[in-house]
Amino acid sequence: MKLVWKLLRQHVSVPQLLGFFLANLLGMLIVLLSLQFYQDVRPVFSQEDGFIKPEYLIVSKRISAVGALSSSTTSTFSESDIQDLRSQPFCKGIGGFVASQYKVACSLGIKGVAQFGTEMFFESVPDEYVDADVKQWTFDPEHPMVPIILPRTYLAIYNFGFAQSQSLPKISEGVIGLVDMTIVMRGNGQEQHIEGRVIGFSTRLNTILVPQSFIRWSNEKFAPEADTSPTRLIVEVYNPTDDAIVKYMNEHGYELEDDKLDAGKITYFLKIVSAIVMCVGLLISILSFYILMLSIYLLVQKNTEKLRNLLLIGYSPARVSLPYQLLTLCVNAAVFVISLVALYFIRQYYMQMIWAMFPQMDEAPMWPAILLGITLFLIVTVLNAVAVRNRVISIWKNKE
Repeated sequence: MKLVWKLLRQHVSVPQLLGFFLANLLGMLIVLLSLQFYQDVRPVFSQEDGFIKPEYLIVSKRISAVGALSSSTTSTFSESDIQDLRSQPFCKGIGGFVASQYKVACSLGIKGVAQFGTEMFFESVPDEYVDADVKQWTFDPEHPMVPIILPRTYLAIYNFGFAQSQSLPKISEGVIGLVDMTIVMRGNGQEQHIEGRVIGFSTRLNTILVPQSFIRWSNEKFAPEADTSPTRLIVEVYNPTDDAIVKYMNEHGYELEDDKLDAGKITYFLKIVSAIVMCVGLLISILSFYILMLSIYLLVQKNTEKLRNLLLIGYSPARVSLPYQLLTLCVNAAVFVISLVALYFIRQYYMQMIWAMFPQMDEAPMWPAILLGITLFLIVTVLNAVAVRNRVISIWKNKE
């Protein structure tokens, strides 16, 4: 093996190998960095709610200035409205928000001491649209306790507005479950006190959400004659960035939570840009592969007589090909390792800036980029080895 390598390495072109090395390094680094950057930055634009999935959109009817002054204008959705929306190709599923039709008051306290009280309301959606623990998200009239999901903005308003001005203790999400909550419901000539417990916060719902079973039970008891038609709809869609969604909503006078839709568009745009950059990196890697193959072919061509002589004295094509294959293997391995090291340090640099702006953001794993790098390394190495072997075999077949 050493003698064969000494014989064949005389025509090895270091500048050509260096050109392949740098081109392949640049291509692989671009591919890995584009994938890792997309994984790291995506949560900034599409923060997934813990209780409402990102492919759910909240739809309501647009209320004009004239409609707001007219009592005859309704903002509820009829059954025909719901069926028409359900029949659209972008709609995967649909559910309605049902509001409480009675008076609700709530008092909050700590260790049994009431701190303040407020009027409030409840809304519910079908339970399958709420990604909460089934054991927690339930209501039993025989043992009444109401689980509640609050908007995260409510906690911020309390902590930085009401609590600060009234010298009350601030409450974090971790201890909100320890706060005593007493709910008072009045209607239909009845009044009932019931315990409530906040089980979490939502960034996508600007409402006080309770289980659907509770809304049905309480409306039947305290407002049996009230109209419970939904005033808002939760729509599960296949693609939140589908242009047909916006077109349909505008034609029917419906409104969406535009910030969430814009976030979906930004995420979609980020995905497209990352794909384009990744394709550019793959193109550079493919071109670098051809540079290496051209270098190997030129090297084999210069050593044609030596290779033919080695084959004539009994060396097999596999043994003659091995030095070139090991050479490409070492170069590709060096490219892979250096790419991962460079990716690590570049990622540490931009993640510091991202964490400075979004300290609550979780760190994305690096294993998708590592798996992609391993895949590229194996593909390029195998193709190099096969090409070199085929070239040597063609010389062996024409050795006479």
